[in-house]
Amino acid sequence: MRGDGAHALRRFSFNQATSQHWPLPEVVAGCVAGGVPGIGLWREPVAAYGLARAAKLVRDAGLEVTSLCRGGFFTADGWREENLRAIEEAATLGTSVLVLVSGGLPAGSRDVDGARHRVADAIAELAPHAAAAGVTLAIEPLHPMFCADRCVVSTLGQALDIAERFDPGVVGVVVDAYHVWWDDTVYAQIARAGARIAAFQVCDWVTPLPEGVLLGRALPGDGCIELRRLREAVDAAGYSGPVEVEVFSAEVWDRPGREVLAASVAGYLRHVA
Repeated sequence: MRGDGAHALRRFSFNQATSQHWPLPEVVAGCVAGGVPGIGLWREPVAAYGLARAAKLVRDAGLEVTSLCRGGFFTADGWREENLRAIEEAATLGTSVLVLVSGGLPAGSRDVDGARHRVADAIAELAPHAAAAGVTLAIEPLHPMFCADRCVVSTLGQALDIAERFDPGVVGVVVDAYHVWWDDTVYAQIARAGARIAAFQVCDWVTPLPEGVLLGRALPGDGCIELRRLREAVDAAGYSGPVEVEVFSAEVWDRPGREVLAASVAGYLRHVA
């Protein structure tokens, strides 16, 4: 894509989770064919394809890897070694952003405050390794409905309370529209975040939510989130980086990958850019 179209997509990134069943080489080829400059990757499909092969694939295609998801889950056994591997993988893939999903409450625990302290302690342990690798640990708050089992960091403010203990180049935050749009403090927190915004992800919120609420996302423009307002807010805070479309939806995943990519681009141009 050339000219005005290429300029309009200069910040667009397609997160491979949006087309869950599209093989990585086909995702990469589709992005190149569509003039898409960036791709967000996930550790599991990268590992299945082979880390070195994946790094070469995206590098040879001229794509920017805008993020790698995910590290975190600090209540899991072996969390430290797993996160050190994730940092190394991010560096190998050439991305400076490793998304962290903190994990929920430890088994049998009701101590959410203690769990959040544990997240901060874990990040403090990982931060020197991330700094040495040139990788930013990007704390992603998840909607409160995921607090018990997936992420005790539920608001952007909570993520910033942890991130602000560290250098902005080492620990930042993710602004994911799906998880923060409902928060009446989100615009003040985005302004507070400033240079700590390491990634910005968009999708939409639809109702009724499916039984598996994790899959309750939609393509930009198909739901109720003020996506452009959020994008303008992160821009005003000083963020000028990629805008990833990241959707978890069984309905979207059932569609052909190229169709999903085209719809993602269209939704981005109409409702986000």
